[in-house]
Amino acid sequence: MLLTQLALGSAMIVATAIVHTSGLVAIIVFLTRRTALVDPHRHVGRRRIARFLALTVLVVFLLHSVEIWVWAVLYQVLGEFEEFSRALYFSTVVFTTLGFGDVVLSLRWQLLSAMEAANGIILFGLSTALLFAIFVRLIQTADLVEPSQ
Repeated sequence: MLLTQLALGSAMIVATAIVHTSGLVAIIVFLTRRTALVDPHRHVGRRRIARFLALTVLVVFLLHSVEIWVWAVLYQVLGEFEEFSRALYFSTVVFTTLGFGDVVLSLRWQLLSAMEAANGIILFGLSTALLFAIFVRLIQTADLVEPSQ
């Protein structure tokens, strides 16, 4: 059973990593086409920076939500929860590494929760790194000073 958990967990990690990196690449492509991420001599205004950062945060949040739902569906398919809402709650708590412990998997699938937590922390770290890189790059090209009157 251990090998089954490792194989299934690894497949889920690969699947969520593909979803996540595809989404992050799409964000980068979108932003480089519409901002000064590529051309440091092209300035971007404050409102545009705020819009780009807000959009990036929303897309990253959506990516994490999809990944949490995928894990929840797996738990439901494995018969770990009767109600999908419980599976989704459990997946959210584990993926975010909050780990309340009020809901747990059976011993049969227990290793999956640890694998999901590792998956979540790595993907959150990747998202944070991207947000920071975008923020720094936009700040470097920003027109933050109000024009003289």
